[in-house]
Amino acid sequence: MSEPSPPRGLWASRTGFVLAAAGSAVGLGNVWRFPYITGENGGGLFVLIYLACILLIGLPVMIAEIMIGRAAQRSTVSAFKNLAGPRTPWRALGGLGVVVAFLILSFYSVVAGWTIHYTLLSLRGLLGGRTPEEIQALFGGLYTSVPLNLVWTLAFLALTMAVVGRGVRNGLERWSRIMMPGLLVLLLVLLARATTMDGFGPAFGFVFGLHADSLTGGGVIEAMGHSFFTLSLGMGGLLTYGSYLRRDADVPLMSVGIAGLDTLIALLACLVIFPITFSYGIEPAEGAGLIFTSVPIAFAQMPAGGVLATIFFALMVVAALTSSISMLEVATAYFIDEKGWSRSRATWISGLTISALAIPSALSGATDLFGPRFASLAGRSWFELVADLASNWSLPIGGMGMALFVAWRLPAALRREQFASGSRFARGYAGWLIALRYVVPLAMLAVFGRAVGVF
Repeated sequence: MSEPSPPRGLWASRTGFVLAAAGSAVGLGNVWRFPYITGENGGGLFVLIYLACILLIGLPVMIAEIMIGRAAQRSTVSAFKNLAGPRTPWRALGGLGVVVAFLILSFYSVVAGWTIHYTLLSLRGLLGGRTPEEIQALFGGLYTSVPLNLVWTLAFLALTMAVVGRGVRNGLERWSRIMMPGLLVLLLVLLARATTMDGFGPAFGFVFGLHADSLTGGGVIEAMGHSFFTLSLGMGGLLTYGSYLRRDADVPLMSVGIAGLDTLIALLACLVIFPITFSYGIEPAEGAGLIFTSVPIAFAQMPAGGVLATIFFALMVVAALTSSISMLEVATAYFIDEKGWSRSRATWISGLTISALAIPSALSGATDLFGPRFASLAGRSWFELVADLASNWSLPIGGMGMALFVAWRLPAALRREQFASGSRFARGYAGWLIALRYVVPLAMLAVFGRAVGVF
């Protein structure tokens, strides 16, 4: 028998919503993934194309996703049922969002756990005075350690559950008001130090100079896909957050603020990381190992490097947590709306289920069962398989589905009303609809084509 559904929470202020939604978008993708894919694709021209993708692809879908939640005042599955009927096949799109939230948080929490471990190593001074080989061995030891991976993954998920369990205002909004300004302060402290490095000038030129020789067609498509990944589109997190908005909220304006803050943090992260790589002879296109092996090697050689390393990895913990609470909120809100569970019950059952799903990813580097032996069958470890399935397939499918739903299925009068309600951008409706109907689907087809090897 289901429990009585509690009254639906609302954001106390629009600023609280923007900070929470920006926190959902800002995560390890900004501080970890964006710098290294920028390095792989030659810097400035890739950044320019990425910014265009945010404007033409990411922002229109973000407005659409938030609109669905505000119009229905319900989360994922319930929202599509309310707007398109109880038996609508669009319910599957909402269900996909819940599944994706479970999957992404199950592997994301593993990487977030590594950031906690590195923060503590920095605090204890264990990164300083080490050779490059010793620092590389540190990450190798972490990656293959069963106890460390399990402890830090579960600890991070416990932190996430503690925030989400407090509710919309006392949990999501209150902590976003603390963490997002804190994240910006940490970034600015590191940026101030980066401007004093010899590599800052070359790094600035790398990030903002137009280097066409290093950019390929695949890089352009990667910029399209990353505009979805970095804004956390297609999972239902922004839809769920939108369901806690008041009816007169200016969705287009707030979406611009969210996308702008997310992009600013991604660019600041580049201006923190690339001066380090250029100053210490690290290859900017090194890939995912840039954060956990190469950057710590540079910190080990800097004056006061231990303090800077602590700030850097604390920044990554905060960025990871602001995103993880939105993922868990997707699952929690689903059980509250669909099953009538209390927030406490929905949070802890969702969190414990994700914890169980995270174990194979946490052990992918530590056991043959989920690592090399599994990779011999599936072509990649469990961690890599789930990350690829969730990030490179499910998010674009979910985002394109939401774009198509709003562009073609939502009644025209309701769509126009939701876009214009309380908005100073009402005149932009026609351009937004064109982008949603034609630009977004074509871009996502290109992303899928690259994923299957057509491009």
